[in-house]
This record gives sequence, C-alpha cells and structure tokens, in this order.
Amino acid sequence: MRFGPAHTPDVIKWLLGVHVALFLAQGFGIAAFMYVEPQLVWEHGQVWRLFTYMWVHGGPWHLVANLLMLWMFGSEIASAWGTEKFLRYYLITGTGAGMIIALWQGALFYLGLSGSTMTLGASGAIYAVLLAHSLTWPDRRILLIIPPIPLRALYLIPFLFLMDLIFATPGVSHVGHLGGVLVGLALLAGSGDAGITISQLQYKFRRWRMRKKLRALDGDDERRRRQYH
Repeated sequence: MRFGPAHTPDVIKWLLGVHVALFLAQGFGIAAFMYVEPQLVWEHGQVWRLFTYMWVHGGPWHLVANLLMLWMFGSEIASAWGTEKFLRYYLITGTGAGMIIALWQGALFYLGLSGSTMTLGASGAIYAVLLAHSLTWPDRRILLIIPPIPLRALYLIPFLFLMDLIFATPGVSHVGHLGGVLVGLALLAGSGDAGITISQLQYKFRRWRMRKKLRALDGDDERRRRQYH
C-alpha cells in the first residue's frame, strides 16, 4: 500500500501549477469571465466558458480535493498514456462536461424549472480521470479516507455517485460529474482503451435485454403454473 503515485509525470505537474495559479488569480476577479452560466453561453455567445470554467474553483477545499484526485489517479494514467494523450483526454472531458452542464441547466432555466446557475471547477474532468483509472486497473484495491473502507477500483465511480446522492452536498454539480463520466466513457469506448469498446458495450446491452426478456418469460410461465394449480 502507498499514498499517492510512485511517480508524478510532468503533465500532471503542469496541470497542478496552472490550476493553482488561476485560483490565486481569482482574487483579481477573473472567475467572472470563466464560469459556466446558461444565459451567458446561449444568449450572449460566450462559448469559451464551456472550457474556462474548469480552471477556476469555488474555494480552497474545492481546489485541494480536485487536485489531490488529479495527482493520485491522474499520474498513473498519464504515465501509461503519455503526455499528449492524457492532456487531450483531460481537456475534452472537461469541456464536454461543461457542454452538458450548460445544456441541462439551460433547459431547466428556459423551462422555468430552475433559476440561472453558475458552475465552476474541474470536477467533470477529474471524474473522467477516475473513470479511466478504474477501468484500466479494475481489480486494484483503494482504501478510502472517508469512510475508511477498501474498495475495488471498478466500483469507485458508482460509490462516489452513491455518496453524492446520500449526502446531497449543496453546490455540488452532479450533472458536471455525470457529464465527465459520460464523455470519458465515450472516448474510452471509441478508442478501445481501458478494455472497453463500442462493440462490447453494444453486446452487453443486447445481452442485458435478452436476459430481461427471459426473466419476463420465466415470470409468465410461473404465473401460468400457479393458475393451473
């Protein structure tokens, strides 16, 4: 067992440095031009916010939590993939999560179901990194800090979403987390990385539907037998 990776690649060091530098620069008001807000994106054409929102954070603990996970889990992925591939994955998943946030929150806002909401932070990209790690090394044991229990890496993402639902922490962008996972899954499936491909997903989906139909048929047979008895 160890705390953190054995090696920290340069790309992770660069990302950590950029995140910290921009967080410090928030004291000069730059966050006002970087966070995602549906009205600003769709009505005023400020589409750059779909990318820039991931470089600013809501507070020091928000920043520390994201950077800790980026360092612990991203370092091994970056070592395995190389700088260019990891950086591309990180930026695309973060931007893709920003797009999903803007679409979802925009739909709620224009339907009158929610007020205008601003979102910032790298959590979408971080969740995508956690996904890549858990699918690359699914059988690894991870000892969580809170709660202090061991967990197979494959179950890390479902566990985190469960904790999100249980604690429902105010201000947390659950849509951003889910968006990062969905975009990450699409990239991993499309490239065949982490032992998963589009064809495998299609096969598993067809098998799940077939099993569902078989269970329904078994249930019908059981009900008929009970009627005859």
